[in-house]
Parts: sequence; structure tokens; C-alpha cells
Amino acid sequence: MADVAPLIVIAAGGTGGHMFPAQALAEAMLRQGWRVKLSTDARGARYTGGFPHVVEIEQVSSATFARGGIIAKSLVPLRILGGVISAALAMRRNRPAAVVGFGGYPAIPAMAAAWLLRLPRMLHEQNGVLGRVNQLFASRVNRVACGTWPTELPEGIEGVHTGNPVRAQVMERAGAPYIAPGDYPMSVLVMGGSQGARILSDVVPAALAALPAKLLRHISVSHQAREEDHERVTDVYAAAGIRVDVKPFFHDVPRRMSEAQLVISRAGASSVADISVIGRPSILIPLASAIRDEQSANARGLASAGAAIVISEADLSQQTLKTEVENLLHDPERAAKMAQAALGEGRPDATRNLVDLVMELSEKADK
Repeated sequence: MADVAPLIVIAAGGTGGHMFPAQALAEAMLRQGWRVKLSTDARGARYTGGFPHVVEIEQVSSATFARGGIIAKSLVPLRILGGVISAALAMRRNRPAAVVGFGGYPAIPAMAAAWLLRLPRMLHEQNGVLGRVNQLFASRVNRVACGTWPTELPEGIEGVHTGNPVRAQVMERAGAPYIAPGDYPMSVLVMGGSQGARILSDVVPAALAALPAKLLRHISVSHQAREEDHERVTDVYAAAGIRVDVKPFFHDVPRRMSEAQLVISRAGASSVADISVIGRPSILIPLASAIRDEQSANARGLASAGAAIVISEADLSQQTLKTEVENLLHDPERAAKMAQAALGEGRPDATRNLVDLVMELSEKADK
């Protein structure tokens, strides 16, 4: 009887920020000949469209205290317990060689089950500050891999800097030649994370519409906006005569980013990783409501390298953004230097580093 390929369970969910690096690891482990199962909930399952079709998607029950009313919150422990029991039974039937959590509350059941069953397990934290779920499990896993360095870790916890894995689509565009701004068609990519960002829809269209006519005639924009903001965002661009593509989610971000002269974005860990690996100048607006201010930590590396301009939400205005965009698009030498500096911050080996940790973890468990 032929040996059965080892199984890895990847636990992630909630947003693209957790799911994109999880997808990158899934792709890489399949290439290593492993079987891959993704453990997530119904919300996380919405982001699985890019996963290879051979990845088994296991939906488990999970919940968060951050949403819903009193009744919904009172049921959270029961829903999580149900998910943990379901995940544990699945792992007893089909024992994984490693369990890797990427954060988000949908990862709780699989990580808790792996801890209860004493399976080889590790975490990957994308941000410069541990998320709540990863904080919960940091002392209950064998290794903690860090995408952003340095990462603030609890006392006594040592991290391994792997970088943030990026999807195969991004790696195909890694280091794509950059065309500096000039007197020809230019592209601006506006990203608010996998769920869009209202403040970017409030400020960016008006700021770009206020650019001088000699810039406006060359600019086209790809703007990620929520469905409810689509019409007003489109109207502002149309009134200024700017060619624009507005969508709630772009499935071809790597292509759009590689063709862009400038990226205006939140500072989510996956977005920062994509910008760094592809190598593009950026204006980053960290999410102010983030409890741990992790997006400011994420942006620090690109800002320190001179690859990104960071504007806090408190300082973000139509005039401030318009000035920064205009200055950058009028200075091709600076833009080219920023693109090169971004590449210097990239970790295209991040997925390989994470695969090595998984292999090491599973080999130690076999001894």
C-alpha cells in the first residue's frame, strides 16, 4: 500500500489579510506533495476562490464577541466549542502532520483542537503586533512565525522572521520593471483592503480630481470601494474626466499593481507585502481604528526605507493627499527610487521560509 501524503491543516479566516498568506502556503505545500485542508468558517470561505481546487475547505463553527447583540454574544462560547469538537474529531480521523494558524477568529477551533490533541502546531502573524487570536495561542504553539519585523510579542515568546507569504499571482509579478511617471498614460491603484475603506472613498477621488489638468489627462484609476460607495466614487471621477474602474474587490491586484505608477492603500500586512515584492511607490493610510495600531507598524519598514509616504487618518485631507500625489507624479526620479526601495524591503522568500518551518516542525514530531 502506497504511503499517504502528509496532511497540513491551515486555519484562517475573517479577511483577505489572513487568507492571502494562507493561500500562498497552501499553494507551496501542494507543490511539496502534501495534502492541504483549510479550516475556516462561512465568512472566511468567501475568500477561498483563489485557493487551488484540490484544497479541502472545511467549514467549522466559530464566532466573535465583537459582533451582534446580547443573545448572539451569549452563544459565542457554545459556537466555538462546537467548532473545536468538530475540528478535533476531524483531526482524530485524519491526523495532520502540522497545523498552521494565520489568525482571525475562524482559526480558533482548529488551533484549539491541535493544542488539545498535542499536534505539531505553529502560528503566522502578518502584522507588526499580534492579533487577538494569535495572542491567545502564542504560548500554546511550537513556533511563532512573523511576517513584519520586528513584531511585538508577549514576554517569553520568541518569533522567527519569515516575512509575509504572497500568492503565486504576486510572485509572477515580483520585481516587474517600473515605468516612472511621465507625459504618457499613468495608472493609480487605490486599495482599502479586502473589505474596501470608506475614508479612501471619501478623500481619494476628490484629491485626484483636484490634480492639474496636465496630469488628469494622463491618469486612469483602479479604485477598490464598497458596494454602497460605488456610485458616488464613480461620479466624482467621471465629473473630473478621469478613466476609472471601481469594484468592491479586484481579483487581479498583482497585474494592476505591476502596471501602476502609484499605489494608494491601507497598510494591511498583505498589501504591504505585495507592494514590496512587486516594488511600487506608495502612499499608505494606516487604519486608525485598529486597537493595536498594527497598520502603523506594518508601514514602518517601507516608510523608513523611503519607499512609502505615510499619512495618518488624522492628517488625511483632500489637499494633503492631492499635494503628495502631485509632487510624486511630477518627480519621476523620486518615484523610481521609491519603487527600488520598496523592492529592498520585499521578502519574496517568505513562503519558502514558512515551508521550511512547517517541514522542520513535522520532522521533529516524527522523531
